[in-house]
Amino acid sequence: MQKVAVLGATGSIGSSALDVIARHPQAMRASVLAAGRQVEALLELCRRHRPEHAVIADPDGYPALRDGLRAAGLDTRAHAGPAALNALVASDACDTVIAAIVGAAGLSSTLAAARAGKRLLLANKESLVLAGELLMREARAHAATIIPIDSEHNAIFQCLADGNPPTRITLTASGGPFRGWSRTALATVTPAQAVAHPKWSMGPKISVDSATLMNKGLEVIEAHHLFAVPADAIRVLVHPQSLVHSLVDFADGSTLAQLGLPDMRTALAVGLGWPHRIASGVGALDLLAQGGRLEFEPPDLDAFPCLALAFAALSTGGIAPAALNAANEEAVSAFLQCRIGFLDIPDIVSATLDAMPPHAADSLETLLAADARARQLAQASIATRGGRA
Repeated sequence: MQKVAVLGATGSIGSSALDVIARHPQAMRASVLAAGRQVEALLELCRRHRPEHAVIADPDGYPALRDGLRAAGLDTRAHAGPAALNALVASDACDTVIAAIVGAAGLSSTLAAARAGKRLLLANKESLVLAGELLMREARAHAATIIPIDSEHNAIFQCLADGNPPTRITLTASGGPFRGWSRTALATVTPAQAVAHPKWSMGPKISVDSATLMNKGLEVIEAHHLFAVPADAIRVLVHPQSLVHSLVDFADGSTLAQLGLPDMRTALAVGLGWPHRIASGVGALDLLAQGGRLEFEPPDLDAFPCLALAFAALSTGGIAPAALNAANEEAVSAFLQCRIGFLDIPDIVSATLDAMPPHAADSLETLLAADARARQLAQASIATRGGRA
């Protein structure tokens, strides 16, 4: 029986993961469920899936979680705080860890899982962007298996299954809700518009990243670390149908692509079942039913400069990707709070990168310090832009 820890259980990826797990009750079970602050949502999941452990990140939520589990008559043990979560993912409470905590907050538990040699289904982009070299080094040192479960990198993972090195990787992007919009039109974008993704059901932060194309920029950095591919061998194409999830070129002139309906359960089933294929609840792709067209176009870097900023940060290396990620998190948060405008997001990220002196990413402490400094700089920049939203 595969015991699975679902970190970020109340989010969209967590929901999809639990759906796949529930389809295979003889082979796997959710043994650990973790959430940030949503105690009631976590309790509902515990009543449904009956895990051995439940963790709430916010210690203030511990009494309500503990009492709610008791009131429901569950044997599930309540825990609170990052240290408790790290200890659980490193213990025999789980064999597999689904890392779906959004933002830099997911780094410590992801590292704990890697150091414990777990099968790590990675949805937390920031772990690789902030500390990609460190995470991959720890995974190799402790024989952890990392299977990316965002659709693009999962597609690449599948295409590289025969072990042959790629000559180029192509990440596809839906283009988000504003594909084809001019920079002038983007000036009036609201948070409600930005989170209305045309293909995927995601949380607000990831949805905004998709709208700015920063999500794709972070994926470029991820691909560099996951597959040991240099930046000049990675490209991005906009593919509005979101059916081709990535393409991989090889030395013999072959190009392999992975296609499927835009449903996260496919990638999760790959991660949970690999090297075997298991049912995900997702139907087979019928290209004619989907319109019979597959279109590709280059991204508009003038309207969506976040993608170019990510490539620049990867080229600079060192602490630059960590600074990029931190500044973006702060800017997106401010945008969602209507404190800044949509176009302020790339401007704030760019200003933060310019203000950060180059430095080698030689330790986790260095990276966390760069993350903190970048947030300070971004917050200062946000403060000067108040009222623009």
